[in-house]
Amino acid sequence: MSRLPFLFILSGMAGFVLFHAASLMSLTGWIGEELRGPSGWFHVHLFVLGWATMLAMGAVYQLINVILQSNIYSERLGYIHYAVFTVGLAGLLFGFIQGEAYWIAACATLAFTGVLLFAWNMAATLFRASQWNAITISAACAVLYLVLAGLSGMAMGLNFATGWWNELHQRLFGTHIWLGTVGWFGLIITGFSYKMLPMFYLAHHYPTALQKVVTALWNAGVIVGAMSLLLDGSVWTKWSALLLITIAIVVYNVHLLQIRKHRHKRGPGSGIQWSMYGNHAFAAAAVAMLVYAMWHPQQMFLAESVTLAGWIYLAGWVSFMIICYLSKIVPFLWWTHKYGKHAGQPGTPLMSDLLSEKKVYAGLAAIAVFGLIPPLGLILDSPPAVAIGGTAHSVFSVAYMGLIGLVFSR
Repeated sequence: MSRLPFLFILSGMAGFVLFHAASLMSLTGWIGEELRGPSGWFHVHLFVLGWATMLAMGAVYQLINVILQSNIYSERLGYIHYAVFTVGLAGLLFGFIQGEAYWIAACATLAFTGVLLFAWNMAATLFRASQWNAITISAACAVLYLVLAGLSGMAMGLNFATGWWNELHQRLFGTHIWLGTVGWFGLIITGFSYKMLPMFYLAHHYPTALQKVVTALWNAGVIVGAMSLLLDGSVWTKWSALLLITIAIVVYNVHLLQIRKHRHKRGPGSGIQWSMYGNHAFAAAAVAMLVYAMWHPQQMFLAESVTLAGWIYLAGWVSFMIICYLSKIVPFLWWTHKYGKHAGQPGTPLMSDLLSEKKVYAGLAAIAVFGLIPPLGLILDSPPAVAIGGTAHSVFSVAYMGLIGLVFSR
């Protein structure tokens, strides 16, 4: 088994711990501050790039082999991608802390080069395999949106450095966020779930038509939203993008229930059970936010609304889905790497021996419960609730990641 996915996964886990440690040091105070400043840039990019994107890239390198039943185009290029992206990201985060514009520009360019190397590796792998379905199309589109998010971020950097196209800065900012969050994370999570959930549920002969519907709707929502933000469209074109994404989320949940209905394994594991709870809660939140935005459309653009939506989407869904899947991915990778050749021999542990399902369930339950408090604090304009809930959420998140990390010691 290639060690490449391990590099990304371990680095992503370290980024996760570092993010929550930084949040604990500030008692999550950065959430209520202006996000468009050095502190906000540091925390957001550490979360989005250092944790979620780093780990997602590792998952892509591992799962693409399972999906295509073939190797990636170039494993060596994958290692180069890791080195370039990691060094660039570390320098970028340091630049945010120091407030050094030229340091930020140089390291952002390096990190973006890493993204381009990743995109090239994935494009070559997918086109060589020529297996086009909802999973591979979702992966290809997700990587494309990641590249476009990086490109819009680079354009913002040029604006800061040169003062060019000042009238476009706010539009680029919105487009950058939309492509990087809704486009990249949304499609990579939904697309790979079509492969992982049937594996964990041992589901067979389930309908797949809704996968195409979700992929089409999600892409339409990403494109409409990005174009509306970039071209300064009306509030209703932006609401239309939210409508498309919300419908996609609801249809996606319906498809997940179809997969579960056709399962041959009653207990897929605590992580998968909680991922289903998280998906259903996210669908309910998306519908509620869509209805609220319809009655109060101007509220969508307030900083408080963006912060609330960002917490629900990134912490409440993206990050939660990743840590749920980690409880299955990490034991599988480590057991295969360390014990795969000794399967069935005396003294060889079972994969289930590497991680306690009861502890996983308790950890995810605590993260989910305390993760609800910060958005409630934002809604009620209660900084103490945000601080208390966010601090508890970070404490249990670090403890949970420590539990996952102990798998590598077994």
